[in-house]
Amino acid sequence: MGASPTRPEYDADLTEKSGFSKEQLNNLYRRFQQLSGNKETISREDLECISALDDNPIRKEIISAFFDKRNQHQNEVGCFDEINFEQFLMVMSHFRPVSSTATEDERKAVRRQKLRFLFNMHDTDNDGKITLDEYRTVVEELLSKSGTIETEVVASIADAAMLEVASTNVPHMGPDEFYEGITFEHFEQILKDLEMESKMHIRFLDVNTATMHCGKLTS
Repeated sequence: MGASPTRPEYDADLTEKSGFSKEQLNNLYRRFQQLSGNKETISREDLECISALDDNPIRKEIISAFFDKRNQHQNEVGCFDEINFEQFLMVMSHFRPVSSTATEDERKAVRRQKLRFLFNMHDTDNDGKITLDEYRTVVEELLSKSGTIETEVVASIADAAMLEVASTNVPHMGPDEFYEGITFEHFEQILKDLEMESKMHIRFLDVNTATMHCGKLTS
């Protein structure tokens, strides 16, 4: 594996951009080293080797989210082949709890960022909508572990759910009109009652996102 790289010195800009303290950055850097094998970047293959992800029904979406340029708090699209520590932090920042001193406007902004992150995971073609085909994929993956649900049943569940979303968000849509998909605004409305703090965590990384202490690397 080679020698472990020296722990970097974090400047105020990185702390401000990520929202993590220096102690939290140190913990995350140790986990980054474990995942990357002490390299300067992490690849998809590094994350695919995490055994805790094996039974996760949206394993593919979780891994892809780390390499999606849309999740870097910038106006970029496309995907990275590998990410460095700072890019890893930008993705991790989506899971950071809101500060207890945050204003109401700041809380709303953080919640919107978290929802956008979730939306991006399923808007795989980056067209600004979660289409029926994309939603069918999500439902299929979520139900795949049961091993008893046929493809046609999965499709009918997805179709019915999408029809319900359409009737809620476009109530005056005519019978011959086609619902193009869930927009981000529709997505926000659907999840308006979801408590984000308790839902967005990433235990598979052995990182407690409430305290951001790294756990032990498991084989």
